[in-house]
Amino acid sequence: MEGKYNIIEDPEYGYHRVDPVPTQEEVERYYQEDFYSSEYKSFNDSTLEVQDEEKEFYDSRWELICDSCKDHFGKIKGLSIFDIGFGFAQALLYFDKKGMKASGLEPSPEGFEYARSQGLTVFQSGIEDFSCVGQERFDVVSILNVLEHLRNPAETLINIREKLLKPGGLLIVDVPNEFNDFQTTGNAEFGLNEWWVCPPNHINYFSNSSLKHLLKKCSYKVHRSEASFPLDMFLVMGDVYVGNGELGKSCHKKRVKFEHLMRKHGKGKKLTKLYEALASLDLGRQIVAYASPV
Repeated sequence: MEGKYNIIEDPEYGYHRVDPVPTQEEVERYYQEDFYSSEYKSFNDSTLEVQDEEKEFYDSRWELICDSCKDHFGKIKGLSIFDIGFGFAQALLYFDKKGMKASGLEPSPEGFEYARSQGLTVFQSGIEDFSCVGQERFDVVSILNVLEHLRNPAETLINIREKLLKPGGLLIVDVPNEFNDFQTTGNAEFGLNEWWVCPPNHINYFSNSSLKHLLKKCSYKVHRSEASFPLDMFLVMGDVYVGNGELGKSCHKKRVKFEHLMRKHGKGKKLTKLYEALASLDLGRQIVAYASPV
């Protein structure tokens, strides 16, 4: 399906996206015929296994979100948080243990049933359908690794602002940081065929700059943003992990070790500043932005 699409800069919001945008029917067909195939079910199982295996790494990610919530509200306990597209609910379970009122929605029956089996209040619903929550509003809404899949991310962000967030609430958006300089340099040097472009799975491709622009256009004030470790930097150093799963795991382990030792030896705040600086340069593997309705 990739050959049917070009990549353009969205004329209104400035992020990269496929053109033409896949129809709703194409997206639904993809998820029915490919994403929810037996291969996908294996991927689902391994995803939960990987998150269990990498528990320390993922927990450090959720802890950073908790820290940002505490900075914004002055507390963690008692805050309501709603996670859109929660997968196997590992983030929600972490937030719940921290004393937050954690809930969310997930379209896949596997993720929904797992979350419910863990005692969480959750809904099985389409990613863009918020009618399941009724009139309830939340202190925090998180949407992690979801915007890149949506046909109209701006519409979803506006609906979150109007239908889910409390006034003064906090929106947390996490997306892959694509077309960054480390990626494109590695791609040019080693002929990797823009491996990160994968419609109709990923329709949109963000950077820190374009994500912040989109949020502002949707009437949010962006408080801050930060990148994650620039894993693509390994490509520029000659570790071509694309298509090499074992090398990719090795690079990831080095990243995990780096972050663990920095935090272990009291350099966590400096690490955060480094990742904020990388975001300002549109570098890093992921971008997370913290914003509130205007």
